[in-house]
Amino acid sequence: MALCDEVRATCAQVAAGAKWVTIDPAALATVKPGPPPALDPQRHYLEGPPAEVANYLLVLDTVNFGSGWFPTLDKRPGCSGYFTVAWGLADRFRAAGPWSTGELRAMRTEEIADTLGQRRDHELMALFAQALRSLGTFLGGRTALDLAEQARGSAERLAQMLADGMALFADRGFYKRAQIVPSDLALAGVAEFADLGRLTIFADNLVPHVLRCDGVLRYDERLAAHIDTGRLLRPGPQEREIRACAVHACELIADRLGVSAHTLDHRLWNRGQAPAYKDRPRHRCRTVFY
Repeated sequence: MALCDEVRATCAQVAAGAKWVTIDPAALATVKPGPPPALDPQRHYLEGPPAEVANYLLVLDTVNFGSGWFPTLDKRPGCSGYFTVAWGLADRFRAAGPWSTGELRAMRTEEIADTLGQRRDHELMALFAQALRSLGTFLGGRTALDLAEQARGSAERLAQMLADGMALFADRGFYKRAQIVPSDLALAGVAEFADLGRLTIFADNLVPHVLRCDGVLRYDERLAAHIDTGRLLRPGPQEREIRACAVHACELIADRLGVSAHTLDHRLWNRGQAPAYKDRPRHRCRTVFY
């Protein structure tokens, strides 16, 4: 089964048998997507040569996880955890250019922590360093654009390459970060893929939160209370149901709106930056997948 088919089938199956999360069919028709997809040009490195921009986005998406730790990060003023990381990496690329594959393979916790302005003993920085070392090994002598070329114009094939090549990308049943790499490369205009419409949403904790706030996803009372008090969820059935029901609901919404799921993801994620969504706790799970 192809990667995107696996995600759709897995999430539909989980949603059908879910115990803690339900999809409100009536609310599906009320969802209004937010702003169109765009990468913030200040907090992302987009102004450099295409090869450097592509490498930046691949590095960023390699560490595009850790939302369960984000409340413990030292954030830049007015920035979420994601934008704190994205901007810190962007400033590094602007000042010193990309890391070589050899430098990635030798990445130390202290170096990535200093780059992002975080404590050197922060658990997430050690995981980021591990992820970047894995990326360096996976790349060998290749660049991000080399990977895109090897994928022969297929976003799904590139996602499969990443999922097969690095354990921290192997988010079985969801493949959040593996899918977001080709999407970001295309959004930045540095690579083209003929099958972007095959991608699903990038299952994390923000799009499900937006859907919950909009009444599309409804949580069991105990699960809702757990999340609303800011307590962490363990990786497992409950958080998988949240993500899977979000994927399946977005498939239904995208079909109604006549847009691709990955485009809908960007729009909902952008809308989730509004205070009305930020002010309400979302689920937090300490995992390397989102």
